[in-house]
Amino acid sequence: MLYWWDKSRQGGLDMRQNHRAGRGQARHGGRRRAGAGVTRRGFLLGAGAAALGAAGLWLRGCVRPDGGGASSGPAAPAAGEWRAAWISYIELQGMDYTSADAFRAGAEAMMDHCAALGLNTVIVQVRPFGDAIYPSALFPWSHICTGTQGVSPGFDPLDLLLTAAHGRGLSFEGWINPYRLRASASSPGTLAENNLANTHPEWVAAVGDGLYLNPALPEAAAYVVEGVAELVRNYPVDGVHFDDYFYPTTDPAIDAAPFAASGAADLAGWRRQNVTALVKAAHDAVKAADPTLRFGISPQGNPDNDMNQQYSDVYGWLAADGGEAVVDYLCPQIYWGQGYTLSNGSRRFAFENIVPEWLAMPRGSAALYVGLGAYRIGDGDGGANPDSVSGWSTGRALADQVAALRAAGAGGYALYRYGSLFQNSAWPQLAEAERAGLAAANSAAGPSA
Repeated sequence: MLYWWDKSRQGGLDMRQNHRAGRGQARHGGRRRAGAGVTRRGFLLGAGAAALGAAGLWLRGCVRPDGGGASSGPAAPAAGEWRAAWISYIELQGMDYTSADAFRAGAEAMMDHCAALGLNTVIVQVRPFGDAIYPSALFPWSHICTGTQGVSPGFDPLDLLLTAAHGRGLSFEGWINPYRLRASASSPGTLAENNLANTHPEWVAAVGDGLYLNPALPEAAAYVVEGVAELVRNYPVDGVHFDDYFYPTTDPAIDAAPFAASGAADLAGWRRQNVTALVKAAHDAVKAADPTLRFGISPQGNPDNDMNQQYSDVYGWLAADGGEAVVDYLCPQIYWGQGYTLSNGSRRFAFENIVPEWLAMPRGSAALYVGLGAYRIGDGDGGANPDSVSGWSTGRALADQVAALRAAGAGGYALYRYGSLFQNSAWPQLAEAERAGLAAANSAAGPSA
């Protein structure tokens, strides 16, 4: 969700290494699941397939390091129209970690707001930087909890967030950034001793000031999958959600040695195989814990960028079916308004054009939802069209997009991000109007389940 290039120009192909954290304001309790023990299906592609499957890492039973557990079970997965909000590390970083009670109050207020809006799902960023907002045997505590990575806040934030969500009938999906360890020199500033950048520097690729697990290395991919297994076995999350951080660069130097060793001729195709191997293994790890859990991904809204810059095979993922399923859903980030126009005059990415393009893609068992840019409220979407800003200043931009999605037959939507709707100090009145419009639209549509 947080890109290293300008989101307003996502329709273009020019990468910009600006690491806009959170796009500059523009994205249970731990009871262990009694997993169904479903066997993993064989559909691993690319160089990492053998290593990912060798030890069945996602089938390992994980025990919470703190031995904790909470009382309430998971909410039923959302049925009917999917109505979600992304709650990013930016929102989580602003919460009160001075005590469990203080944090609980903030979590309950947050979930009250989402429920009142008529949503049924929250997507919460539980692993933002190769770290975790819960006690993990694999990853250090996130710096967003205490300001210092590796330092415990003294309670389990994920436990409290899950309890608050499930208590209000909200499904909870754990949002993971699979490869990102550091977005910039200051985010996070100091890495914990057990951060993978320190324990396995051979797995890490530096891109500008950022640090990422190298997508070409099967050992790194297997560790990510093991982390997915730990999360779903230790917490009653209703699903796992990957952001669009896959290959962090197109630079051929990042994986030149493993590519040469692979004997493959097509670098782009080989990279897509690497990413698909990770995604498929993560999907199977989730299903091994509980076949009713969901696994989804929010790729860029521009499928060309997905395929050729981040090497995420969105066409193949959507078309896969049955035992070859890679995802339960995709939620492309279509953060443009009506009439959105690139500087070259192209309107391919205007909302009214790109939504039908995605809906027309061949689909197997995967659902298709649409990510909507709440962070565009008041600021506009950066288009060359004259109403690029005014179109986002009506107080009904999001509600109108929801209505259009329903008319087009989309299965639901997600709003990026919570803070843009409920903590918008730049455009408070517009945000209030947008909330009212969304609540009315959801009420008129009736229950989602």
